[in-house]
Amino acid sequence: MKFKMIHENYNVADLDRSLAFYEKALGLKELRRKTAADGSFIIVYIGNETSDFELELTWLKDHPQPYDIGEEEFHLAFLTDDFEAAHKLHEEMGCICFENHAMGIYFIQDPDGYWLEIIPPR
Repeated sequence: MKFKMIHENYNVADLDRSLAFYEKALGLKELRRKTAADGSFIIVYIGNETSDFELELTWLKDHPQPYDIGEEEFHLAFLTDDFEAAHKLHEEMGCICFENHAMGIYFIQDPDGYWLEIIPPR
């Protein structure tokens, strides 16, 4: 029996803000969306041409408060082909939340507080 990871879900407070962040910070674009007939939720799948893995962003109409993401001890990792340019962009965006110079990696934080690891080519 084999399993293939296909997506991860993040619930977001402001879908447009999140879509803009992920496109600017990581080049992820909307692939498809599902909207509830009653308007209670919108699910948008985002991704890029370098992987078939998708990030699912879910907006819930009846959840106006910020999401409690616990102690932020989880993250999604992204490998970049140009670490210096990525770091410069994320520094300009003000979204770098932690740098581990010893490991040669850093983390950015999305508008809802989710951490995203940025890894250089090895």
